Amino acid sequence: MLKTYTYPKFNYRSPPEIASGKVLKVPVVVVGAGPVGLGMALDLDLQGIPVLLVDEDDTVSIGSRGVCYAKRALEILDRYGVGDAVCAKGVSWNVGRTFFRESEVYNFNLVPEPDHHRPGMVNLQQYYLEEYLVRRAATRPGIELRWNNKLVSVTSHGQGATLKVETPDGLYTVEADWLIAADGARSPIRRMLGLEVEGKIFMDRFLIADVVMKADFPAERWFWFDPPFHPNQSVLLHKQTDSVFRIDFQLGWDADPEEEKKPENVIPRIKAMLGDQREFELEWVSVYTFQCRRMGRFNHGRVIFVGDAAHQVSPFGARGANSGLQDADNLGWKLKLVIDGKAPQRLLDSYSEERVCAADENLMNSTRSTDFITPKSRASRTFRNAALSLARDHAFGRSLVNSGRLSVPAFLVDSSLNTPDEDAFAGRMLPGAPMDDAPVARDGAPGWLLQSTGNCFRLMVFVDDPASTDTSALSRLAIGGIPLEPLLVSRVPVTACALPCVHDIRGVAARRYDARPGTTYLIRPDQHVAARWRAFDAEKILAAVARATCRQ
Repeated sequence: MLKTYTYPKFNYRSPPEIASGKVLKVPVVVVGAGPVGLGMALDLDLQGIPVLLVDEDDTVSIGSRGVCYAKRALEILDRYGVGDAVCAKGVSWNVGRTFFRESEVYNFNLVPEPDHHRPGMVNLQQYYLEEYLVRRAATRPGIELRWNNKLVSVTSHGQGATLKVETPDGLYTVEADWLIAADGARSPIRRMLGLEVEGKIFMDRFLIADVVMKADFPAERWFWFDPPFHPNQSVLLHKQTDSVFRIDFQLGWDADPEEEKKPENVIPRIKAMLGDQREFELEWVSVYTFQCRRMGRFNHGRVIFVGDAAHQVSPFGARGANSGLQDADNLGWKLKLVIDGKAPQRLLDSYSEERVCAADENLMNSTRSTDFITPKSRASRTFRNAALSLARDHAFGRSLVNSGRLSVPAFLVDSSLNTPDEDAFAGRMLPGAPMDDAPVARDGAPGWLLQSTGNCFRLMVFVDDPASTDTSALSRLAIGGIPLEPLLVSRVPVTACALPCVHDIRGVAARRYDARPGTTYLIRPDQHVAARWRAFDAEKILAAVARATCRQ
């Protein structure tokens, strides 16, 4: 039990299939009720797909685990209905500081630009995020949550997957058209299907200590190399909610995990760091190793892998849960179109294509961070320490410092779903980019651009004044049963408009999207840019939708 958090206990209900002996048939089963599995269920629910979510436990994760949620993940959580709760409870931060021995050598700011709805990062213990997602999922009639339901076997076949599920009352069988594996880094589903994961396991150990204390430390990320209180190793400090601070101590590969977790060994390390006078209590302690690995592909017939089941990275950079939520964000709308027969099944190959590319970027950055943090030779340590020394006084030295390149959204610029630009544009909102937010007003009320997009294909058209714009063609666009929902972005305040319309307050949206009157963006349901043009052209737009849904 934790001192600052009471674990909820979710009710187990005996599955009716056990008494009836019938086989349960469902469109989609999600296995694993961590942040990614719960997010996946909520994403599918937004698409109108019924979901059965099973988990072998009956509560949320033990200990803080994942703690850092980046701006893009927060924007996805907004769509899932829990973004406000996470930001209200969590600790927002934008600044990170890196120290070498006793001196600060480097700092960064994640959101130097104003006019973003969400901060660069929010720190929140994973159990809170899971609780909010569970509470949200429980309100959705299209999601059935089954606790203390353990998957014990799976057989994949051409029409779906057959699952055997064990409960306190016995076994039952599920026939699923689609199975989504969100069952973690050790993925039993991956093992049952004989699928491999490849990559690198790092020969090092780290101690996590969640400490409850009253401290006036700012809401920043602090990272030490070779500090006097933990020589020749590294230490990471994050502030969390409820006066809980997360401290990671590098231990080295030879450390005994069970010995290191004992309070009599943990407390002296913390006192050396904080001083004998500061009062604190241990909340949770764990020792971990980490790996940078992924599956060769993430979709295998009608079984699809998301989150840690598909890819694992070291914790430096907060790329695990953030990347997993982007997996769910990418997959939900594609699976919806395939289930509805509006796109071929090969659209799901683009899920693997895009998210493997994102995983490779995360793996590269995570591996580089880990190699810098835990040098494996005398030469690499000498280089590392020289870079840290130079960083105190020289900008070029700071560029070499790597205490964890923090999670950023995936720019899917090489995706086969993109329509290449025909016109010249400036800025970073190129095809494949996740949308930048901007302050807007809708019906006279202030809001944000991202609140008016998502969950459908959106045709975003910049106009001078909706009252003087012919919008008749916008309201009739559709292809293969896929409607294109219009959104006008107006330079002037909107008094009346027959179509959805927002006022671009201070012109921030136009600047970020390099837009002028007539500029048109095709936005995917996951808020990534699919195509853009300087002028509205229905034929080109429909061709771009066909490309984005693998219909051509």
